[in-house]
Amino acid sequence: MGICFKYWDECVDPQDLEAMWREPEVNTEWLDAGETRGQRVHLSRDPDGQPYLTQTEMKAVADIIVRRHFDSHIATDMLCAIAELASDRQLLAENYDKKIKQTTLGIMQILPKTAEWLVRDLGYRTYAVEDNQEILYRPFVSVYFGAAYLRWLSNFEQKERSEEFVVRAYKGGTKKATHKSTLQYWKGYLSVKESLPFRRFVDEGPSVNTSVPPPPAPAISASPNSASPTTSIISHNSGGGETVNWDSKTSPEDMVEMWNNADVAKEWTKSGERRGKVRFSHDKEKREYLSRVEVKAVAEIILSKYFSTRAVKPSVLCALAEMVSMRFVNGVGARIGLMGIDYSTAYWLYMELGYRAYRVESVDDLTKPFVSMYFGAAYLAYLSEYEGRERLPQFVVQAYLGGPKNVNLQETGPLWLKFEQALSNYDDIKKDPGGCTIL
Repeated sequence: MGICFKYWDECVDPQDLEAMWREPEVNTEWLDAGETRGQRVHLSRDPDGQPYLTQTEMKAVADIIVRRHFDSHIATDMLCAIAELASDRQLLAENYDKKIKQTTLGIMQILPKTAEWLVRDLGYRTYAVEDNQEILYRPFVSVYFGAAYLRWLSNFEQKERSEEFVVRAYKGGTKKATHKSTLQYWKGYLSVKESLPFRRFVDEGPSVNTSVPPPPAPAISASPNSASPTTSIISHNSGGGETVNWDSKTSPEDMVEMWNNADVAKEWTKSGERRGKVRFSHDKEKREYLSRVEVKAVAEIILSKYFSTRAVKPSVLCALAEMVSMRFVNGVGARIGLMGIDYSTAYWLYMELGYRAYRVESVDDLTKPFVSMYFGAAYLAYLSEYEGRERLPQFVVQAYLGGPKNVNLQETGPLWLKFEQALSNYDDIKKDPGGCTIL
């Protein structure tokens, strides 16, 4: 396949692009992502570089197609849910079916012969697909033919069909609509449809979306020119007058977990902290930071609660926190929060990979230690099996610090040494000296 899309302008007609700009949610999302009307609009890309539609964009395309061509008789959430299951909303998705020896294409995973049949026999002629199969990679075209096929299935053999019949037939054909082979697909469809953001109340998920793909985190550089954290503890007021302390940035449940940690309780009690009002440590410039005892406790709690099946050591997360943020609550420079996770990456992990134990509605959420640690652990877990295979620790560390596309295992020396030095600050490494198996 030689086709490649970088911009929306390359895969939609000008009038379709203008229609997208007129959708309020898309307009807001694109402007927030730095796009400018009248200029080319970037497509989102996943960490593997594949272009995809955000859920906001997917819903807009479905809405526009249904309004234009189907008199609103097709449910847009059906189209959106099928796109999630079929392709993860990837424009260039392909899937070869060994049984029929043909390949489905695009967001809605349409067979070219099905699209040609819809044009030839049913009169869906808005897009010329014959002798031009690559047009099915275009989002408006794919959704158009997907909707047309769903419309036909909904009245198969002149009988009004149930949603279950239609969805299962879309997956396996009309003969498999009641066969056990498509039952799991139907269950997955119901789960996906229920989780679509525009079907949920605002307080059940993020109210902000972004079309910025999760970019590689910037490469780690030498430590910033700033004072190292000291051991003094003090309450620090933010510019808005709100006291910034552990309790203001941590859920009550997580605070209970912290107090239940023997090392944390000992440190906090010794420092005169009280339940309900635990102060952060701060350096001489009054920047809040976590002690190593606190960082390790947060890592242990997050891993035990949400990543118990993944062999990730708490000390690895702690060492990465040392490198990317020097344990500062707000992060350092472009690195946000304790684990240096940028908002677009956290949002991608939340929406695309299903890491939803903590909400991430704004950049400020990533300055909460537990939230930052959670998404840091999620990103580490993703990188440990990047592209479907187990990765070496050197790869994972480099990828976390600079992005998976920027790994050069021939140049790990100084970076790996710095990581090992950070690792040596945490107790469990002393029990496993020199070992490089970290995941």
